[in-house]
Amino acid sequence: MTTTQPSYEVRTATLTDPLTQPLLRELEHEYNTRYPAIAGAGRELARYPAREFEPESGGLLLLLLREGEPLAGGAYRRYDERTAELKRIWTHSAHRRRGLARHVVAELERAAAAAGYERVYLTTGPRQPEAKGLYLTTGYTALFDVGADPESLGGPLPFAKRLVGEGPLSAGDFRPPPRVDFGRKP
Repeated sequence: MTTTQPSYEVRTATLTDPLTQPLLRELEHEYNTRYPAIAGAGRELARYPAREFEPESGGLLLLLLREGEPLAGGAYRRYDERTAELKRIWTHSAHRRRGLARHVVAELERAAAAAGYERVYLTTGPRQPEAKGLYLTTGYTALFDVGADPESLGGPLPFAKRLVGEGPLSAGDFRPPPRVDFGRKP
C-alpha cells in the first residue's frame, strides 16, 4: 500500500491579501489567549507596516495553501543588511502537528538566502513552547538560557541561524536588540 503526501502550493502574499486574514485572526486569538495582560494583541500584529513584509522593502510573506485554503504561513522583514527577521509563523489550528510550520520556515529561509541575507533572527513569546521547540529542532541557536523558566527571562525568547557559511551560529555571533517586556502590564 502506498500513501501519497498532500501537495501544497507556496504562494507569496501581502498582509492585505484576503488569504492572509485567517493567519492574522488566529494569531490575534493566540496572543490574546496566551498573553491576556497585553491589552489588544492587534497592536503587536500592527507594530510593523505592511510594506516591511514586501520584497521591495526586503521582506516577504508566504502562505502554504492546499486547494486554495491557507494552512500555514509566515513572513520575514529586513532586520539589517545581512539579517532577515522571521515574523508571524503560523499554522491553522485545524492543521497543526503535521510539519507545516517546518515547511514554512524552510521556504522562508530559502527565500531569504536567495534575497542575499546571511542569517535569520527571530523571537517568540515565553508562553509558546511549540515555537521554541520548532526553532530548536530546525537548527536555530537560542540566544537565551534554554534551561531557565521562559517566564523568568523577562521578555521574548530570541533565536538566530546562519544561512550561509559553515557551522551553527553561536550566541556570541549575534547580539539581539534590547528586550521589551512581553506579557506583563506596564
